[in-house]
Order: sequence, then C-alpha cells, then structure tokens
Amino acid sequence: MEVVLRELTKKFPGRGRKNRGEVTAVDRMDLEIPDGSLVGLLGPSGCGKSTVLNLISGLLGPTEGRILFGEEDVTLLPPEKRGIGLVFQNYALYPHMTVKQNILFPLENLKGKARPSREEMLKKAEEAAKLVQIDGLMDRKPSELSGGQQQRVAIARALVKRPQVLLLDEPLSNLDARLRIQTREEIRRIQRETKITTVFVTHDQEEAMSISDLIVVMREGVVQQTGRPQEVYDSPDNLFVAKFLGTPPINVFCGRVRDHRLYIGEEAVLPADGVSDAEVYVGVRPEGFRLCETGPLSCSLDRVEVMGRDVSVISENAASVNAVVRSIVGAESGLTEALLSGPKGREVRFALVPHKVFLFDRETEQRIFRGEH
Repeated sequence: MEVVLRELTKKFPGRGRKNRGEVTAVDRMDLEIPDGSLVGLLGPSGCGKSTVLNLISGLLGPTEGRILFGEEDVTLLPPEKRGIGLVFQNYALYPHMTVKQNILFPLENLKGKARPSREEMLKKAEEAAKLVQIDGLMDRKPSELSGGQQQRVAIARALVKRPQVLLLDEPLSNLDARLRIQTREEIRRIQRETKITTVFVTHDQEEAMSISDLIVVMREGVVQQTGRPQEVYDSPDNLFVAKFLGTPPINVFCGRVRDHRLYIGEEAVLPADGVSDAEVYVGVRPEGFRLCETGPLSCSLDRVEVMGRDVSVISENAASVNAVVRSIVGAESGLTEALLSGPKGREVRFALVPHKVFLFDRETEQRIFRGEH
C-alpha cells in the first residue's frame, strides 16, 4: 500500500503563561512512501517523527493537509478503519494474558463479517508467531519473556490482522546493544517476507540506515532530505544532515574558498573549481583522511585508538568546529606503528579524499560543493 502525505501539518496549542503561541510539530510535510517499502523516519528527539506516525495511524488528526492510502483519502478515517498495525516503544502487552492471547486479542475484537472463526483466528495467530519465531512460547506470560521476545510478540500482534501499513515507533530503544542489532535484522526479514509497507521511527541513524529502503531526515517538523541511506550519506543536502548521519560524526572546519582553492586555516587542501570566493563550512567524513607525510592538512596529534581493522587518529586543528578531529585509517597503514610510538602533540599530516569533502554555505548551511569521486 502506497502512503502519500500532502502538505501535512500538525500544530499544538501553547501551554502555560510563557508559551501561549502554537507549537508546530510537523510543518507542511510532503512525502510518498512506496508500496512494500520500509521507510525510516529519522531525527533528534522533538523533530516530529512520532507525530507523523500518529498522524498516519489516525491517533492524531492533522491541522492541515491530507493522508492517502493508495487512492483512498484516510485523513478523517478513525484508526480502526485504516488497516494499520502499530507497535509501540514500550510493547504495550497485556501482562495477565499469555503470548497466544495477546496475539489473538486484535482478532477477537473484530465485529460482524470481519470477525473470523475461532479456527481461523488460531491459524492466523500461529502463522504470525512462526513469522517472528516465537511459536514455542505461546503459553508464556510477558513477564516470562526477554525484552527481545516481548518485542516479537508486539510485532506478531500487529501483523495478525494482516495490515496494509505497519507502523513502528522506536521499537528497539528498550533493548541492549546486541539485541537491538538482532531484532532490527528480524524486522527487516519480516518486512521482506510480508511485503507490508512499513514506517519505522528512530533517532538512531545507524538503525535507520541499516534496514531502511528510504530514510527521511527531519528537523523541527521539517523534512531536510529524503533518499536511499547511502545516497543521503554520500550527498547530504545541508550541514544538519551531514552532521546527523555517520558514526563517528563528520568533522567540520571553518574554511574559505579563494581563487578556486579550498583553504583550512592557511593551508590549501583541495581544488574547489566552480565555487566563488566565500567563507564556508568544510565537512570531511572520518574515512576521508589519508595519512601522508607530505599531505596539505596539518594537525596536532592527541592520541591513537586501535579498533581492530581500523585505527582512529584523534588530533586537533585550530580551524576545527568539533572539539577534536577524528580520522579513520586502515590498521595496515605503514604509518600506524609510527603514530602509536610517536609523542603527543607532534604534527601529523593528511591528504583529503575529494568525494568525502563537502562545502556548506556559512549562512544557509546548504551544501554548495562536493569533491569529485
């Protein structure tokens, strides 16, 4: 089922004496979610992503705009008639019911012709449980399950009605790191098998990038960029998107373009053909540095962190906006041993990988240049 949002806006009234004005949680959002895709709504806390999910589900009504499921306008349709499945952050399982009873609950509340027979209910519950691999736990109560198992029960309960659209509101935030990786892989597997259009809300960019077909990066209710995860990472539209995506985060320097050359401090580090002379922000991905004794960018070495296959070189530069410059180099680099044995504060030099370097307008923070591949 394709989901289309047109000029979608949600405003909340102000609260208290100091905040009398309206608060715009979602601002004129246009978005097309392709049929059968998994789309990640991504952004910091308070950016409006959960509000968008609640608008799609019908739990909130929009101030302006429309919501379409295929050709059908569902803007004013109540949640129970939209054909959606919703998984909450805290699972919301009934503690006095078994796993089987929790999964059956949505079917048992159907009325009239939509209500299947008892045999059909049990068959659907068993199929949903097998899909999320908890069919051996049907007689347990939620308190007897791990966090990951409880999450699977919540997903099975949402899938048992075979919804047109599946909505997941930060479903992994209550899990430990290893279980989060395992569960997000399960969510991707389930989505591919069912081919249900799925909207996944998270503030964790690694989660969104690892399982989503498309990501939508939001800030203060406004969509900043939409695209395939790798495309958005490789070509961020603005400085916010560049800083939000990537672990470790992108390095940002104050720089300037002069005579079609990019300068960081007094050092000319790259050609900048086609860019007018201007003060700019320079974004360099951590993997965009190459250790080079004759490299154009000089930094002061702080420390070296060995992380298995990679080595993270932590250094300082007077033009850096970040507290430190973090560059990642291969552990097999011939200079790695020298770095580890060298004294703190000594000079290290880097060459920059052009396509890992972005220039942003100092005023608007929009991208104006990306180095050639």
